[in-house]
Amino acid sequence: MNYAEARVYLDEISKYGSVLGLESMKELLCRLGNPQDDLSFIHISGTNGKGSVLAYLSTILSNAGYRTGRYISPTLFSYRERIQVDGEKIEKESLAKHVTAIALAIENMKKEHLGSPTAFEVETALSFLYFKEKQCDIVVLETGLGGALDATNIIKTTVLEVIASIGMDHMEFLGNTLEDIATQKAGIIKPHTTVVSAWQEPEAAKVITKVCEEQGCVLKTVNPSQITAVTYNIQKQQFSYKDWKQITIPLAGSYQILNAALALEAVEALKHLGFSLTDAQVYEGFAKTVWKGRFTLLATDPAVILDGAHNPSAAKELQRSLNLYFKGKKLYYIFGVFKDKDYEEVIRLTAPLAEHIITIQTPNNPRALPASQLKKAVEKVNPSVEAADSIQEAVKKAKHLADKEDAIIIFGSLSFLGEAEKALKSEEIYHG
Repeated sequence: MNYAEARVYLDEISKYGSVLGLESMKELLCRLGNPQDDLSFIHISGTNGKGSVLAYLSTILSNAGYRTGRYISPTLFSYRERIQVDGEKIEKESLAKHVTAIALAIENMKKEHLGSPTAFEVETALSFLYFKEKQCDIVVLETGLGGALDATNIIKTTVLEVIASIGMDHMEFLGNTLEDIATQKAGIIKPHTTVVSAWQEPEAAKVITKVCEEQGCVLKTVNPSQITAVTYNIQKQQFSYKDWKQITIPLAGSYQILNAALALEAVEALKHLGFSLTDAQVYEGFAKTVWKGRFTLLATDPAVILDGAHNPSAAKELQRSLNLYFKGKKLYYIFGVFKDKDYEEVIRLTAPLAEHIITIQTPNNPRALPASQLKKAVEKVNPSVEAADSIQEAVKKAKHLADKEDAIIIFGSLSFLGEAEKALKSEEIYHG
């Protein structure tokens, strides 16, 4: 296959959805020579903050001279963003070569009635083949859904597990209580490893502590009371944590301070495990981190923010950030979500702050909630709402409504944020 054919193949299998469980993944990787066994991993699970922590850690490690793979999902702007080495996307030729090998393995599995792997399993296998080809020193790996039964949990060679903030999301797969969800997220913990956790609600913290005790693991947890000297700013933020003084991060959002503190705990754990990371490399790595779609400022006059808040805990943080950076400003929302999310709670938390809300349907996804249905849900909380036929139309409307001192907040499902950025460029609002 060439690159175009490989993309068609990947698009085709993505229509079959996702299935939790590791049997197909195990069979597929066995046929591919188990490339994951030749790699070392930092494995990250959690509900919110996984991607930001991955961005901090992979940037710091690359900055320190480690050849660092990163695997993320979903991506905003390019399919090839999912698989990167030292910030560079997988080459088209490598993607085509490895997808060809995977397709052949799957064909043989089908002939032997051994099932057919899902798109996420194929992409995960593709990442392992590529990271092995590139001889990565370390791979920072983000779970797709949950942890215990997630395709990424096939790995056995983790040097560190990181558990970001756990909240209520994907309840149809992971359970209806925080304890159930935490049990799934903690499923990535391997025996006798080091585990670093964000501060968690008591129900989740109890589960993580219990699993670490059972597995003989060292557990380090972020202590929010040790975060001091915080300076919030939409373009550059600073904070101190324990002995680390005046860390600078370019990522906005009130929650980024906690995410960065979690990354610092992980850095300390890595140093204890023998990784060579100087203080200067750590400070510089934080300052260089880029992570679009997480309270990202794309324009000024009016300010335009892109944020992937699509569940209640993320919406709570978005609400806090809006109050922090835009208190007293008129806010215009462009909002789209999946129908399987707790969007009513997201609306309850965010809609009261808006001057006007424009709902959209996230494109090309069967899980998308129609804009008209989302509008009806928003009306119960804020009557100043309308449904747009497209993201482009929503951006045009928001541009017309917002004055220079106002802010346009584009948020909800990560799946449409890349499309929103394209629309902003075509409307000459964003020149990045």
